[in-house]
Amino acid sequence: MIIITGPTASGKTGKAVALARAIGAEIISADSRQLYRGMDLGTGKDLDDYGEVPYHMIDICPAGYKYNLFEYLRDYQACYDDITGRGKPVILCGGTGLYVESVVKGIQLPPVPENRELRARLATMSLDELTLILKRYKTLRNNSDIDTPKRAIRAIEIAMYYHDNPHLKAATEPHPLTNAVVIGIDIDRDTRRRRITERLQARLDAGMVDEVRHLIESGVEPQDLIYYGLEYKYITLYVMGELSHEEMFTQLETAIHQFAKRQMTWFRGMERRGTLIHWLPYNMPDDRFITAALNLIK
Repeated sequence: MIIITGPTASGKTGKAVALARAIGAEIISADSRQLYRGMDLGTGKDLDDYGEVPYHMIDICPAGYKYNLFEYLRDYQACYDDITGRGKPVILCGGTGLYVESVVKGIQLPPVPENRELRARLATMSLDELTLILKRYKTLRNNSDIDTPKRAIRAIEIAMYYHDNPHLKAATEPHPLTNAVVIGIDIDRDTRRRRITERLQARLDAGMVDEVRHLIESGVEPQDLIYYGLEYKYITLYVMGELSHEEMFTQLETAIHQFAKRQMTWFRGMERRGTLIHWLPYNMPDDRFITAALNLIK
């Protein structure tokens, strides 16, 4: 199992594709927004870069849907089993730290049924109240469970189900991967910031605003796009007339820089929590990167 990760604009996909070509691998995406159809420029899918290399977990659900970690782990496992069942190596590539670490740690999330009575009781509560309830059952390591009341209610539903069914504890025990090599793409802060700005301008020039307009015209609610954050949040606000073009660009650029910083914070946390990440330079030529990766695998 080979995992290639790193912050946005570090060139992960290119390195993963080069390695996949060299070893005959297929790529599973670990990007939480490339899952959605029609969200192409804003998520940087760059599908042409894959060429003949098969990829998975991209364009698997409609824009506006709110995909979750349980679904990711379920669908990832199905892809992994299919690829390895055909005798092919797997490369997991992406910068969503929650997805990457959950795969590495072997997180197990058994399905939890809907509790309509509980949902009705929680429906009138504020997000702050829901957060306090959830904290009684679990330690919140990030805000992914509490970014909306709907997600907080589902998180409470899951936490209470596990609490009330202690016999499921064995089914939720993680099974860390023992055969994983995690490679991080190392890029210095100044270069990363420059590349983020250049890439943002290029995507705007390529029609990212029109992409957002098309999604809204096709029936995706603006608030659902805003939920995805970054490009879709700020460009939606611009399309709705709530930001000028200059305000949109400046605020979005800042938000992406902050996002990259949070990614690096997550990766450093992964290392503290026991995951060994082998950092290789972003500007390492592909042939040298492939050699280094193969040496790590051996």
